[in-house]
Amino acid sequence: MPIAKVPSYMKAVYISLLIIIIIFFMIMAKAILVPLLVSGYIAMLMTSFCNRLEGWKIPRSLSAFIALLLIILLALGLIFFIVSQLQSFTNDVEMNMEESLNNFAIKINTSIENFIGYDIGMGDGFKIKKVMELIQSGNTNISELLFTTIGTLSNIILLPVFIFFLLIYRDHLAVFVTKVFDKQRNKVLMEHMVSMRKIVHAYIVGAGKVMIILGIVNTAVLFALGIKHAIFFGMIAGLLNIIPYVGPFMGALMPFAYALITKDSLFYPFAVIVSFTLIQFMEGSFLTPKITGANVNLNAFITFLGLLIGGAIWGVVGMILIIPTIAILKKLFELSPDTEPYAYLFGEEDAQWFKRRKPKISS
Repeated sequence: MPIAKVPSYMKAVYISLLIIIIIFFMIMAKAILVPLLVSGYIAMLMTSFCNRLEGWKIPRSLSAFIALLLIILLALGLIFFIVSQLQSFTNDVEMNMEESLNNFAIKINTSIENFIGYDIGMGDGFKIKKVMELIQSGNTNISELLFTTIGTLSNIILLPVFIFFLLIYRDHLAVFVTKVFDKQRNKVLMEHMVSMRKIVHAYIVGAGKVMIILGIVNTAVLFALGIKHAIFFGMIAGLLNIIPYVGPFMGALMPFAYALITKDSLFYPFAVIVSFTLIQFMEGSFLTPKITGANVNLNAFITFLGLLIGGAIWGVVGMILIIPTIAILKKLFELSPDTEPYAYLFGEEDAQWFKRRKPKISS
């Protein structure tokens, strides 16, 4: 009995509907999917470490526990660093920032009044106490704040649990995926799954190296310019670089604003912007291609669109997770001829495609 062939446009419609359903599911199941996906990427990152431990005849459960303990220690060290630097920055703000803000506000008010003849009402300075009273007088619901805090804590608690189980049952999950598909392609599917894990691993490790290098370079530049809290601003800017396009802007904005308020000359804030721009140019043209390479290989438009979608669905965490997620989808789309056009859509442009398709004119 002949099997009816599905038209190509109907296949495109089915795949588009599948993507819409996946996005809808991501929105509805955010509370579970976010910690699960974060845990999955961390587990992929630690798989090689666990494999090495198991090669030394260490039981899988113990190797997973050691990997989890290492992740927790690294996370606690990072949190301690950020909190200590933030405390130093906060103390400086409480001691000196009010006077600096007042002087800055008076200068702005005087400049605008002299230029356009309009008083913006900050002739006496910027009153931080009034702003704090305005914030504290907001109608904040205590119960909503409590439930939000509990939800955040539950997500944090879920992370180590998910990581531990994913590391223990990683082979079991891989075999499950191969059993879902054609058994004749089990070996090929396993190779693709290993390839996807290596892509995510290389992307995370490469991004981590780039963040550390940028954090050191940013800190050195801020130290050279005499900006206080250079370590705090430099390292935060390096960490924010994990969010493409948006992160570097946010990382440069904080030291720029601080220099604008605390320094007497406009040279310093604009020197911060110029320096950070040159650093980002170095990162985009040299660091990332050398360290990360073509592991993700997504075009700029899909990356930017993915950031918008990830931010709309899951906020800042979504903007961080969306890039390796799209890279995995691209790899999955390459498995089937029906979905291969979507893989091409996600990837870089093939400049030679039209030349190969151009018919030869016989002489």
